[in-house]
Amino acid sequence: MYLLAFETSCDDTSIAIFRDRELVAMKTRSQIREHNETKWVVPEVAARIHANNIFGVLEEVLIESKITLGEINIIACTEFPGLMPSLLVGMSVVKTLSHTLAIPYLPIDHIEAHMFANYLERETNAIHFPAICLTVSGGHNELYLWKNMFEREKIGETLDDSAGEAFDKVAKMMGLGYPGGPIIGKIASEYTGSFHSIFPNVLLNKNGHDFSFSGLKSAVKREVDKRIDKNISLTEQDIQEIAFEFEQTVVNILSYKLFHAAEILGVSSVVLAGWVSANDRLCETIEREAKQRNYYFLAPIRKIYSQDNAAMVGILAYYKHQKTSSEK
Repeated sequence: MYLLAFETSCDDTSIAIFRDRELVAMKTRSQIREHNETKWVVPEVAARIHANNIFGVLEEVLIESKITLGEINIIACTEFPGLMPSLLVGMSVVKTLSHTLAIPYLPIDHIEAHMFANYLERETNAIHFPAICLTVSGGHNELYLWKNMFEREKIGETLDDSAGEAFDKVAKMMGLGYPGGPIIGKIASEYTGSFHSIFPNVLLNKNGHDFSFSGLKSAVKREVDKRIDKNISLTEQDIQEIAFEFEQTVVNILSYKLFHAAEILGVSSVVLAGWVSANDRLCETIEREAKQRNYYFLAPIRKIYSQDNAAMVGILAYYKHQKTSSEK
């Protein structure tokens, strides 16, 4: 069985081909250069770039896989959540192909696909259920009690900004590029000082599972403005220290909420998903704490699988198809 998967939920045009659960080829075209000017994704601009890129990316992945459209058995696409103009580009192309090729179309939940990225290049029994899954990216920040492969319960979410959105906004405050996560992570890794917790650990109700990053973002803005008033502009030392303090504070909040939920619910398996799961400090911190607490820990095996990508869409589509077939 050959499966063709599309991901256009935000600013990456990504298409992948699977042979059953094996990823045969994937091509992703980023829009980072175009969005660097605004340091943010403008939905209408992103959709236009998707429309310009999507058929070129499709041709590239077909050439690399040496598979023709006529050999495709199933087609899948991210349908929600995401930027609606971007989603519509992918859905329009995929539904047209589904009709033209007379093959089934599978709509895919973007957040669920991020969770299923943990199955890529792993066996079906790789995830130990039940698990607490932290999904954290630019547009979402949730905690799920993942009961079994297709049953999950949202137990917490951000009440304002997501962690990824906060990274982007803090990077913009300091005049850095887009996306903010990788840039701040690199700069923070260059800081040689100690952590002084100059920003608040915004935990809301310590016994609850919800997040809030708007207060932390405001605290960073005040610190940036204070240092600019003092020095006219931020020094390299200022930027490194603020990046380090901010990143570590976000990591502390995410880690606390993840393990607190696992403890309260009596779960001994924790999972990361979403592009912030590619952050080295977050992954290392949670992996270290999981070992200390004797928890089973899993994160996507490659950083590219943490980002928005068609492979995660394809692996979820494969398992959805298997489930549907077994129920018939």
